Amino acid sequence: MTKKLTIIALALCIVAGANAQEKKEEVMTKEKGGTYVIRTETICDALGYKKLGKVPLVVTVKKDKIVSVEAQPNKETPKYFLRVANDMLPKYAGIKFADHATIDGVTGATLSSNAVKENMKAAFEYYKKNK
Repeated sequence: MTKKLTIIALALCIVAGANAQEKKEEVMTKEKGGTYVIRTETICDALGYKKLGKVPLVVTVKKDKIVSVEAQPNKETPKYFLRVANDMLPKYAGIKFADHATIDGVTGATLSSNAVKENMKAAFEYYKKNK
């Protein structure tokens, strides 16, 4: 009888932990002042260089304009992804979210740039459907 209660308690803890993790990693949240924050980790499977893993982003949007785009931890080659982070991501700030596809990638970091573009597309589609 005690073993059953222990197993049930353990199962409840696992479920509670999974629910807490889901809430923590919500795809989109609405912040004060009408700002939306979209996390692409679970909505985009685009892989970067050598297919080592996803290239997730956090996209912040206010009044249908991009405020910022931040790269999340990834397995891209740091030397090349730094160029994407420094040269490509800042170009999104201030443009209409609908115009996200107008931003060019970084020469020499094409696969990483393409993964960023796919993440932006996924973020935009999610935002359109769920805001």
